[in-house]
Amino acid sequence: MEIDAYGQVQRTEQEIIDIILQNPDIDISDLFLIDKNVVEKFNVSAKKCSVDKTVSIKNEILDTLENFDKKNQKNWFIPEEYFDINIVELLLDKTSNEGEYQRVVSELELFYEKDMIHILTIAIYLVDVFRKNNIVWGVGRGSSVASYCLFLIGLHKINSLQYNLDIHEFLK
Repeated sequence: MEIDAYGQVQRTEQEIIDIILQNPDIDISDLFLIDKNVVEKFNVSAKKCSVDKTVSIKNEILDTLENFDKKNQKNWFIPEEYFDINIVELLLDKTSNEGEYQRVVSELELFYEKDMIHILTIAIYLVDVFRKNNIVWGVGRGSSVASYCLFLIGLHKINSLQYNLDIHEFLK
């Protein structure tokens, strides 16, 4: 097993065979294979053996790791009710003065500009899961603490306004 530059697990022919033998009902269509010749060889062999499984090479090559991440962040599992959250209204309602309000507005503009607004909904879901399952999460570290929106969601406990942290440190 190898990991490519995009963090995808690349499997060998033998690894695919082992996966199928261990779990015959598994959907292998999303598995990544190292060699396209192996894909063709596997599919021919599967057909000859009347095995109703095929694999394919993922033809979608994204030009940058950043584009790959953006595409896959939108595919994360989130329960249906989280799609209905009005993130703008939720965050603006949590503000108590004009400075906080303006900071949230400017951060939201950056989240939209960078096509990362969905990350805020994912953060709400994660915090809810942490609380529900009594999972301890950090007080905050790194550039994420520069986000006042993440503070309001509860992802970290560092008030970026109190410490005059620049949101651009997070959304570079």
